[in-house]
Amino acid sequence: MTEQGHHPRHGLVDVIHAPVRLSIIAALAGVEKADFRFLRDTIEVSDSLLSKHLTTLEAAGFVQIVKGGIGRRGRTWVRLTPDGRSAFTAYTESLRKIINAGD
Repeated sequence: MTEQGHHPRHGLVDVIHAPVRLSIIAALAGVEKADFRFLRDTIEVSDSLLSKHLTTLEAAGFVQIVKGGIGRRGRTWVRLTPDGRSAFTAYTESLRKIINAGD
């Protein structure tokens, strides 16, 4: 038996663990930044649901949201912060440890 607090599940960050937020972080992990519409379409959620989860991730310091315009059309860009990237790396490592524990 392992000591309490050492099981890899303790590395799973609750803020990331929600399926939509995990999908957002994973989509952002491979790019420098992503347009709001691209994220919405990639992870197949509504504007309001994406906005809600982005607000949670921003409050945790995991994403940065930048609003700007191109011509007359406003755009919203989202990028992972260094803390967000580190948290995602740690999260995925914890998942690997859990999955591979039986090997």
